[in-house]
Amino acid sequence: MDNLFLAKMLETGYTEDPLDEILAILTLMSPDFKRASLLELHREIGLVFEGRHPDYRQSNTKYHNLDHTYSVVLATLRLFHGLYCDGWPVSRDTLTKALFSAYFHDCGLLLKNSEEAVTGATYTIGHEKRSMFFMADYLKEKNFSLPFITDCSLIIQCTNLSIDPDSLFFPSAEMQMASFAVGSADVLAQMADRYYLERLPSLFQEHQEGGIANYNSVIELMQQTSAFYHDVVVDRLSRVFGNLTKYMQIHFRERWGVDKNLYLDNIKKNVKYIQLILKSCNDMDSLRLYLRRLPPR
Repeated sequence: MDNLFLAKMLETGYTEDPLDEILAILTLMSPDFKRASLLELHREIGLVFEGRHPDYRQSNTKYHNLDHTYSVVLATLRLFHGLYCDGWPVSRDTLTKALFSAYFHDCGLLLKNSEEAVTGATYTIGHEKRSMFFMADYLKEKNFSLPFITDCSLIIQCTNLSIDPDSLFFPSAEMQMASFAVGSADVLAQMADRYYLERLPSLFQEHQEGGIANYNSVIELMQQTSAFYHDVVVDRLSRVFGNLTKYMQIHFRERWGVDKNLYLDNIKKNVKYIQLILKSCNDMDSLRLYLRRLPPR
């Protein structure tokens, strides 16, 4: 499997536009899925992030950007497709809630024109709650029901690493599965990203601007990333979220004939490479020699 195939699979699918793959998978799962509201949301979220919405400024967080949002939506749907292929279909209503929540999960890092903050990263801590408000405003305007909005808010909470899902009340097993799927997809999409390591300086900048002082440099952030994966991510994906990540392998086998969990495989490669380069890097100049890929945005 060459790097070009791997990159395309994790970023967009079979074309340069992730929407193509999103719609292709939806067709496999539910040919009569009502696409209109999803297509409208995909287009309008893009306009907001790109600064072409009258109420919002262009997104200025380089790590949590539009690419990340799209990649989480795609990873969410891939998990559901894996579940579907393994005999665990979910209702179209639940699938819609999960996908909508994935689109909105980081909108709390966007800034309204009326806000004085310089960067959306100012709201890193607590951005999930802002995302829920952003989502609620949008969905009310589109005449979605209060129960639909409430369920989507519940799902978004599972993207907050500081929240223990055991403290949340899930109205049904299906809603719990949807919440765990989006929470899993958020982690998988960002850490498996082919440009994950190149984007870590942007994550460091966001955390600095957001008042998160867990490390004093990009090097320190990278040093903690390996421990974060082994001590936090592995447990959250495998135990807390019920190991839904295993359904990624089923998805890739059924969709592409590749019997691998490409997300987990690439996360492990990224973490291993971090460990390797940190043996010889102690400043940004030396780090740049090893991080030469240019993220698309």
